[in-house]
Amino acid sequence: MAEVSAKLVKSLRDKTGAGMMDCKKALTENDGDINKATEWLRQKGIASAEKKSGRIAAEGAIGSYIHTGARVGVLLELNCETDFVSRGDLFQGLLRDVSMQVAACPNVEYVSIDDIPNDVVDKEKSIEMGRDDLSGKPEQIKEKIVEGRITKRLKELALLEQPFIRDSSMSVGELVKQVAGQIGENVLIRRFTRYTLGEGIEVKKMDFASEVASISGS
Repeated sequence: MAEVSAKLVKSLRDKTGAGMMDCKKALTENDGDINKATEWLRQKGIASAEKKSGRIAAEGAIGSYIHTGARVGVLLELNCETDFVSRGDLFQGLLRDVSMQVAACPNVEYVSIDDIPNDVVDKEKSIEMGRDDLSGKPEQIKEKIVEGRITKRLKELALLEQPFIRDSSMSVGELVKQVAGQIGENVLIRRFTRYTLGEGIEVKKMDFASEVASISGS
């Protein structure tokens, strides 16, 4: 497999307008061939989706998903540019798929890494810096290790970074771009809420032996 240089990635980005990570993946998938990578991006709809990403998406729909057994439920808002598109099969299919994805990912709390508050990032960094396996390591090495761990941890919290449950070769973010390219409008996941039956309710644990003893003594 050909090595993909930063210069090659930049050339593809300038040519297509696609994001840096998408360009790198396209080049990796096509052995560094910029023409094949360009075609790959167009087939995925990613190049056209990036060009539309700055446009206002104020229409859309709120979808729901209730998992089998009715113990997990999701509400999710997916935005697009027009009401007409929001009623289409492609948009509604994406809404269902992403809602199902949230149900399957209990650790996901935010739409994107950019949505994660600084105090959460700082807390994660503090936890990682205090781990025993880093004691005694030079500060510069420790910082580099922690940075890698933090990046991994933040990706675990972000919906767009998750492997798509129906096709793990792409992330949820790539799926959204692909559908946006097919639809021809900017498409955004705005927010979501995941409900788990009984979550937050403190269940009182009964000591059976003590209960029997109290009944016997009464």
